[in-house]
Parts: sequence; structure tokens; C-alpha cells
Amino acid sequence: MNFDSDQALDQLLGANLFLLLLAAFIILCVFLAVKIVPQSQKFVVERLGRLRSVLGPGINFIVPFLDRVAHRISILERQLPTMTQDAITADNVLVQVDTSVFYRIIEPEKTVYRIRDVDGAISTTVAGIVRSEIGKMELDQVQSNRAQLIAATREQIAAQVDDWGIEVTRAEILDVNLDQQTRNAMLQQLNAERARRAQVTEAEGKKRAVELQADAELYAAEKAAEARRVQAEAEAFATSIVAEAIAADGIEAARYQVALKQVEALNALGAGQGKSTILLPANALDAFGDAFKLLKGAAK
Repeated sequence: MNFDSDQALDQLLGANLFLLLLAAFIILCVFLAVKIVPQSQKFVVERLGRLRSVLGPGINFIVPFLDRVAHRISILERQLPTMTQDAITADNVLVQVDTSVFYRIIEPEKTVYRIRDVDGAISTTVAGIVRSEIGKMELDQVQSNRAQLIAATREQIAAQVDDWGIEVTRAEILDVNLDQQTRNAMLQQLNAERARRAQVTEAEGKKRAVELQADAELYAAEKAAEARRVQAEAEAFATSIVAEAIAADGIEAARYQVALKQVEALNALGAGQGKSTILLPANALDAFGDAFKLLKGAAK
């Protein structure tokens, strides 16, 4: 009886152990089969050393013991350290360019199996593109067309890193530095340009002053000529009035005008300053008499 009891107990223990092992195996399989991927990551799954699939965020299932998560890739945007590289412009000026690149991994399977050092590869690519683009521009264009340079750099980087499963989100040209010798030369050039502009401005001012003076003199001459024309027209009008009077009254009107002029001349002679003695022609009194006669005749 004891032998049978011991045998039954052994069988029971063996069965319980088997069930425990089976339960543990099932739990292990479930643990290995269920993969919870964080929102900021993607898992690259290999089966027997070969790419099987890429797991996205959330709950995923794989085949235990056959599949394994070989790589856990972050899909967050990354920033490369600021890079400084030398470049030569089209007018042979050496510049130092500071660049910064932001990127993120969108296809982890390409990034894992096609490139070893992603950051180093992107840095080398950016340096080559920046040197190439700056070599097409002169220094002034590099300084003034920085937005165009950034756009061209970003476009070329995006085209070259596409095979690596990478998206370049931003590529910035932070600064363009010059050596001290070039800075001094540019400062001299700037001062010379300022001096030239000042001279041009001064010359233009003098030219404008001469033009205005000439315009003023021309205007004065025109007004003087207009005044002489008006005076000539007035004298011609007076002459025409006298001519009409002569034609109407005959010689008496002419004698009246001559006598009147003589009287006016005598009055002007007497009104002169510093004159104590007045010399009158012999017929001066006759002129007064004729004038009074003519006036009396005109009054009749």
C-alpha cells in the first residue's frame, strides 16, 4: 500500500510540475508575443536575422522565439550639433559658415540597414552642399540671399538623405563669418563707397543750384522783356492817339503837343537840385504863350 501511495504521489507531483511548467511557458510566450510600442518609437523586428516588420505605436504581436525586436528607433525630431565649415565664394572670399540641421526618422528599416552613423552622414552631406551652394554666389549675395541659400541647401539635403529613411525638417544657416583681413578690406570698401556717394550728392546739389540760378535769371529776363513790351505798346498807343489828334485837328494839335513838351522840360530844369541860375532860350516865353493860347483854344 505504501508503494502504491508513493507512486500516486509522484505522479501527482509530476503532473502538477508539468502544469506549472506549461503555465510558465504560456506566460513566457504571451510576454514575448505582445509588444507595446511607445508613441515616440518604432520597433524593427527580425525573424531569424532577417527583417520581418516594423511595429508602430500601440499593442503589437510577434511570433515568440522566431521574431525578436532588433532595434528600437526614436522617431522624435533631432537636432545635429552646430557645424562650422569653410567655404569659398565665387569671388574667392573665404568664409566660415555655421549650420544647424533638424531631422527625424520616418522609415527605420532604411536607417538601420543602409547607414551606420546617421548624424555623421548628414553632417558630411550638409557640409558638401553648403560649400557647393556658396561657391556659386559672390560674398554680397551670400549675405543678402541667405533665405535662398537655406532653401537650396534644404532641398538638396532632402533629396540625398531620402534613401536613408530620413526627413530633414529644417536646415538653417546660422551665421557667415569672415576673417579679420577680409573684414578690414570690406570696411575700407564701405568707407570709400560712402565717400563716393557723398561726393556725388554734393555734385548733384551744386548742379541743381546752378540750374535753379539759371532758371531764375531766365525768368527775370522774360519779365524784363515783357515789361519793355508793355511799355512799347503803351508808347505806341500814345503815339497813335497823338497821330489821331493831329489827323483830326491838324497842325494846331501838333503845335499843342510840342508846346506842352517844352513846358514840361522847363519845369524839370527848374526842379533840379543845386541849380541857382536857370538859362532860358529866347523863345521860352513864346512857348508859354503858345501853350496858353492853344489851351484856351482847346477849351473853346
